[in-house]
Amino acid sequence: MRPFHMSKKFTNIRGQFYPTGHIVAMFPNEAAAREACKALTEHGFGDEEVCWITPEVMMGEIARTVGTADLPLPSPGTEADTVRRFSHLAAQGHHALLIHAPHHQDDERLMEALHRHGVSHAQKYRMLVIEDLA
Repeated sequence: MRPFHMSKKFTNIRGQFYPTGHIVAMFPNEAAAREACKALTEHGFGDEEVCWITPEVMMGEIARTVGTADLPLPSPGTEADTVRRFSHLAAQGHHALLIHAPHHQDDERLMEALHRHGVSHAQKYRMLVIEDLA
């Protein structure tokens, strides 16, 4: 597991957080997120496929990408609302894992590992679709 660093590869063409081919999973506290990371390793996901997102990073670097997404008109997508939900949970102390999972067949195995560790919210970013997983 490595710390998350914002880069253009995690944004859409409008500069909003949109890590295509990744799952963002939120956990109620740091301990639960760390245990979930261990479970991912046991389920075959390597350390290089998982990034740690602290509440501070979520509320800072990631939340900033929303900017004025809804001005002058509401955004046609859900990117901004999704980041706002992540930020709301982060403000309550939730930590997140960003997991590289480009293949649909990995999702079930991955979510099985995460649910045992109290995942509070999870989203899969696909091309043009953000899917609720938990």
